[in-house]
Amino acid sequence: MRRARPILLGVLAVVLLAVLWEGYKALGPGNGVVLNGLTVLPRTNDLAMPHLLTMFERLSQPVTGTGSAPLLWVAVLQASAFTLGLSAVGWIIGVVVGMLLAIAMQRFRTAESALLPWIILSQTVPLIALAPLIAGLGSQVRFGGDGRWQPWMSVAVIASYLAFFPVSVGALRGLNSPDIAHVELMRTYAAGWWKTLYKLRLPASVPYLLPALRLAAANAVVGTVVAEVSIGLRGGVGRMMLEYASAASGDPGKPWGPIFGAVAIGLIAAGLVALLGLALKRYRRGEVAA
Repeated sequence: MRRARPILLGVLAVVLLAVLWEGYKALGPGNGVVLNGLTVLPRTNDLAMPHLLTMFERLSQPVTGTGSAPLLWVAVLQASAFTLGLSAVGWIIGVVVGMLLAIAMQRFRTAESALLPWIILSQTVPLIALAPLIAGLGSQVRFGGDGRWQPWMSVAVIASYLAFFPVSVGALRGLNSPDIAHVELMRTYAAGWWKTLYKLRLPASVPYLLPALRLAAANAVVGTVVAEVSIGLRGGVGRMMLEYASAASGDPGKPWGPIFGAVAIGLIAAGLVALLGLALKRYRRGEVAA
């Protein structure tokens, strides 16, 4: 029961969200809740808030009225797989960069004083403004003779930009977490800094690092979706959301397909990091929130 409790709580949260959605649609005002001219709660008509059944029924229907059009759930699945792949690339880059920064800051106090403020400051830059800049700089990059920077590479870099921050901060906390007595014991064994890092600091950082990796996975998904919208990269759920939003007035259930896909991507990303946590179970003596 203890292992099943998180799953049951997750299912209960989804059911509660569905009840709140349908309850507000049934009882809420048709024009929404407006305060001082600002709409704080949405309208309850079928265009603004379609029934959950309408959304799921739309998934089983073709994307368009043409005979060769695939079913909506198939199109969403293909787009989700594309976005998940880009998110994985961005997550890997972000983890590598974050770990290298954390190791450098732990090794050199001067590096921590110089880098940590800039790492924190980097997350204040709006992603919607950064995406076109990275795409523009990437278009000028060449690999060898004919190699060109591809748009998907810009999306992966943007995803890694959001992913590296929690990893660098969480890993730095973890690398600094061993007790002074344990560090001094390694010195009495004549263990150098690298061996102390491998034998003591990295295992001690696991309870801090796993929550940071989960947060980085979620950030990578968000960064990928936003970058797809900003850059205009086709094939993923980000661009699909933008394209399907134009059909909301006549087909209210259609725009929710890629939204469900984005939610599924986030759950899969978190699940994959959880599998990594199982492999490191011997070092998980109590996780610390990121």
